[in-house]
Amino acid sequence: MKRRMKMVNFKEDERLNTLNHSCAHVMAQAIKHLYPQAKFWVGPVVAEGFYYDIDLGDDVIRDEDIEAITKEMKKVIKSGKKIMRREVSKEEALEMFKDDPYKLDLIEDLEDGNITVYDQGDFTDLCRGPHVDNVKLCKHFKLIRHSGAYWKGDSKNKMLQRIYGVCFPTPEELDAHLQLLEEAKERDHRKIGKDMNLFMVDDLVGRGLPMFLPKGYTIWQELENYIKHKERKLGYLHVMTPCVGTVNLYKTSGHWDHYKENMFPPMEMEGESFVLRPMNCPHHMMIYANRRHSYKDLPIRIGEIAHDFRYESSGTLKGIERGRHFCQNDAHLFVTPEQIKEEFTSVVNLIFDTYKDFGITNYRCVLSLRDPANKEKYHDDDEMWNTAEDALRDVLNSIGIEYTEEIGEAAFYGPKLDVNVQPAIGNEITLSTCQLDFCLPAKFNLYYIDSNGEKQTPVVLHRAILGSLDRFMAYILEETKGNLPTWLAPVQVRVMPVKTDDDGLNAYAQEIVDALEDANVRVELDDRAEKLGYRMREGQVQKVPYLLVVGFNEKDDRTVSFRLHGEKETTVLPLDDFVEKIKTEISEKSREHIHVN
Repeated sequence: MKRRMKMVNFKEDERLNTLNHSCAHVMAQAIKHLYPQAKFWVGPVVAEGFYYDIDLGDDVIRDEDIEAITKEMKKVIKSGKKIMRREVSKEEALEMFKDDPYKLDLIEDLEDGNITVYDQGDFTDLCRGPHVDNVKLCKHFKLIRHSGAYWKGDSKNKMLQRIYGVCFPTPEELDAHLQLLEEAKERDHRKIGKDMNLFMVDDLVGRGLPMFLPKGYTIWQELENYIKHKERKLGYLHVMTPCVGTVNLYKTSGHWDHYKENMFPPMEMEGESFVLRPMNCPHHMMIYANRRHSYKDLPIRIGEIAHDFRYESSGTLKGIERGRHFCQNDAHLFVTPEQIKEEFTSVVNLIFDTYKDFGITNYRCVLSLRDPANKEKYHDDDEMWNTAEDALRDVLNSIGIEYTEEIGEAAFYGPKLDVNVQPAIGNEITLSTCQLDFCLPAKFNLYYIDSNGEKQTPVVLHRAILGSLDRFMAYILEETKGNLPTWLAPVQVRVMPVKTDDDGLNAYAQEIVDALEDANVRVELDDRAEKLGYRMREGQVQKVPYLLVVGFNEKDDRTVSFRLHGEKETTVLPLDDFVEKIKTEISEKSREHIHVN
């Protein structure tokens, strides 16, 4: 596996937090010099560095303006002004910032006697601090991007200018971080998706609602077929359920009380309230309840590639990694208490078997528990929680899974095992999960008849192996830089005749295409009237695993000359041998020939 390059979290690193907070003030001071009309909202430190939201009136920050702001910041830093803390009364603060409505809005919510400001030369800002002692300490900085941002995040408010930056104590640390940002930019699945024509977003459709283009949907379908095949072999029964449900369905499950802030608002129709579903467990509970069950029927494993909708804030949206619509590789296993260990073990084995297929080795297991001090966030039943957490802990210990425990990360209805992966760049993300649930089966009055003829409540395992197909695809694209294994690539072979105006070459090129299509290989014929070098380069950008060049020698010898993506050497094989080679590679889901620079 490749070297893991973890991004620094500026917000969590106390040293960098203070330094970047101070640099945000330096940037604000420079902007005030260049734009005297500027008014300032907030300039916090976030995980990625710092930013400041600014109202520049009619002016709009453009790329070329960043250089001027950077130059002015260097002047401020060179001045060597001390950063001085002062305590002021609320009345003094209101007078001091009387010309800045954004600061006045902040001051109104502050208590008198607890207001501080920081002075640095000719600039004073409202702030709790802390800050470094001198602006000179902020000299190793870089402004990295700018965007628009609504005041208070409300689209009904004015659009402000937001400028992001980073600051480090040494030039070496800054350079290393900037190199990491460049690498992250190359790995960003949004860039890869655009280059490879995989998916698109458009504000007219809606932010956070990606649309998969033909090549992207091909990858999506391959992932769906892959995981469904593995699940069917383990006895899963796949279903399809609607993307909406009544509010009463989610009141029954408890999601309405614990999760409605993440749900789209209700739709009123004929006296009923409906919502777009954020998850699928209530629907699967109802499928189980559809008929009577004996203990002999269990375990029952219900799986679905399900479309879900959650109202994520616009600032958290990120391509197909995090959207307002996504498709979960979801399943619910209805088991007896005696079956918990065996079924949980089977889920864990399926997770790790899947990771092996995709070459995922850098992950850690987390036992996510409730926070007993936060009763409002979780289903209120101490006995149920103690039973569920102890049962899950016992299963993990008995099957030898190494894990850490994290308080407050459980689902509202039960504890869970989360498998967090460390991407090539950036902070870890959760891909897979398995949750133990004694709660929802009781809420839906689910039961089975035991060997004594008595009604018993089943236990439910909620599990997702790929997580959401969307996020998993984003992760794999970033891990491989789009250099997908042949079985997963949207176009597996591109055939290019050297001369596109030669009927004989075109005819043989088409024969190759027909032979590959008959073998269920995804193949494209590129016979455009463009130079071969141009078509080859485009095939490289599109990350096509096999680029076939058809010349007169190939036609006469009935061979193919191919170059693997990322390699310079050309290999020649008889056409029939090449077809068998690629069929075998696809059927075995080989990870060979993946080249990540």
